[in-house]
Amino acid sequence: MLDLRPTLRVALPVVKALPECADFSRTVSPFLPQLYDLPQRVFDNINNLEALQHVYLSTNPLITALGFSLFLTPIVFIVAEINKNYSQVDRLWSILPVIYNSHYALWAHLSGLPTQRLDHVMAVTILWGARLTFNYWRKGGYSVGSEDYRWNIVKDYAGPAAMFVLNIVFISLAQNILLFAITTPTYILLLCSRLTGDEFTFYDSIFSKLIFAIVLIEFFADQQQWNFHGAKNAYKATAKVPKEYSYTREQLDRGFNTSGLWAWSRHPNFAAEQGVWLALYQWSCSESETYVNWCFAAALSYLILFQASTWLTELISAKKYPDYKLYQERVGRFLPKIATGGMDAPTANVNAVSQKQQDTRKNVKATGSTRKR
Repeated sequence: MLDLRPTLRVALPVVKALPECADFSRTVSPFLPQLYDLPQRVFDNINNLEALQHVYLSTNPLITALGFSLFLTPIVFIVAEINKNYSQVDRLWSILPVIYNSHYALWAHLSGLPTQRLDHVMAVTILWGARLTFNYWRKGGYSVGSEDYRWNIVKDYAGPAAMFVLNIVFISLAQNILLFAITTPTYILLLCSRLTGDEFTFYDSIFSKLIFAIVLIEFFADQQQWNFHGAKNAYKATAKVPKEYSYTREQLDRGFNTSGLWAWSRHPNFAAEQGVWLALYQWSCSESETYVNWCFAAALSYLILFQASTWLTELISAKKYPDYKLYQERVGRFLPKIATGGMDAPTANVNAVSQKQQDTRKNVKATGSTRKR
């Protein structure tokens, strides 16, 4: 009978103070060699469940998660190349972080470590994943042959050879590693729990509730967008403003949502999405008593990815909708522009601008110059 609770020093670093839990050279680097022989250990015991449990518990949990992300990389690459469909990682986006954070909680439970903090992380991550999975499903993301419309733009611009390289380096490899990396703060929380025990502190409660609140914002943003496009489709079909929705003809004619949360942010769902993983990162900083730790690289990479993808999204929207550039001027990309208000705000500011333009034209006609006397 194998011992399913091997000595923790085989799988975890020895830490004596909370800041040490966020020290990369102490908590990650020494365990990287485990990654090299992990595939062979799994293969050798593939038919022995008890032995596989031993391998699982005697391997650093961060290394196991990293190994799984690398295992997925060639699979999604091959599937993408066979089908010439580059949304394979998109389909896993809402699932993989749930797997990783659940893995940390499971590993801690099986190893006899304090788990209350990790259980909360797992719970809010499951809620996050359920919301995103449902929204992706109802938009047809899991339908056979479906692909993010932005990939067609990239394919037309890059060409087959560049797309092949992009698929290897970014789509299949970098994105898979990123989805693993954004959950690494949970590893720090796991290490901290060994020192602090199962006490759920005030700050733990704050961060747990904050992430839950951000997920709620995402839910409302998604639903508002879904409602708008439902109303827009009905409006296109009948040329009548649907009574079951609270949109005006002007709003529907624009073609894009400018109401609710979308009146304050051009991408409230994207803003909240970034907020979830920033909050988890800050949770690890708070718990480890550090201002910055190595997980910052993942959080920053996530922000950069969303900046790039949002830029492409808006480039397409600005060409498709005549009023979108005005929307960009009046509403912030992620955070509100308090001074300008939304597209559907009282028209006093708009009228004032219009009046100023008319006065300028009159002044030009009268004086031949826009210079004030």
